[in-house]
Amino acid sequence: MKTLLRLALAVLALLAPAAAPARPDGSYSYYAVGDLAAARRGATAPALMLVGGGDWDYGAFRWFAERAGHGHIVVLRASGEGQAGEEIYRQVGGVASVQTIVFHSRAAANDTRVLDILARADGIFIAGGDQANYVRYWKDTPIARALDAHVRKGRPLGGTSAGLAILGGTAYGAMDGGSIDSPAALADPGGAAVTLVTGFLHLPRMGHIVTDTHFAKRDRLGRLVAFVAKARLHDPRAVGLGVDEGAALCVEADGSAKLHAPPGGHAWLVQPRGAPRLRPGKPLDWNSVQVTGIAPDGALDLNTLQVTRPAFGGVARVAGGKLIGAPEPK
Repeated sequence: MKTLLRLALAVLALLAPAAAPARPDGSYSYYAVGDLAAARRGATAPALMLVGGGDWDYGAFRWFAERAGHGHIVVLRASGEGQAGEEIYRQVGGVASVQTIVFHSRAAANDTRVLDILARADGIFIAGGDQANYVRYWKDTPIARALDAHVRKGRPLGGTSAGLAILGGTAYGAMDGGSIDSPAALADPGGAAVTLVTGFLHLPRMGHIVTDTHFAKRDRLGRLVAFVAKARLHDPRAVGLGVDEGAALCVEADGSAKLHAPPGGHAWLVQPRGAPRLRPGKPLDWNSVQVTGIAPDGALDLNTLQVTRPAFGGVARVAGGKLIGAPEPK
């Protein structure tokens, strides 16, 4: 149903007047819907919304809107147009306005208008696409610093798919032009194709977390284990957090997190024990990898990484690049 809704919104967008680039050099495009001058109805609150991609859970987005004080949302992306903003404003509802900035180059990261829009945002949501573009356009720029500052102000930040991929302290940047799968990542986790990025964003409780998305549908448990293995070269405390399509892990100000998900949707906490055997050009070996599933009736504490009422769990291992004994949802 939501897929049909998005198609309808796309058709409406084609019928609407096109938004002109906000800069003469075309470094970004700008779209807006709603009343930009309206007063915010409530107070903002610190929050993170970690969305696994695919169709949105509107309950999670309404939670996000509430933490944004039902005020002004800014959507950031590096592809597409303004349809996500239209969907938030017209279908999720409960916000005064949504502005969308579509980046076409790194030049927009220094644009004073863009930075002013971000400084005034009550909530910021990073859309999907190709996270390599976010790394190229935003890392070590005023945009990355503005996102950190937004969170320090006690305002919510969310991301889906590529937008979630960059929210961890270590991020899979997909910088080689592709998206590695689990067998290839486990076959050579220390290789050049596992392109991890550090020092991008600095979000509370996310410093030692590597995120992954579209998780069960695209069989990404193995590659997240590989990401964590490589991340532990610089961060011995690194763990993994995967989110299924259609699911959203909503993190409150105190670090407690609840999952919004369709039936069968989960978040996956990956906590390997000890150090992996990681050799360049060689497959991964790791004796003990704890995997815990989180469903909507459970909870995760990002302060302690404790899971309340886990949906499933168990200890897997990796031998010769093969993931063995991984637990599965019941």
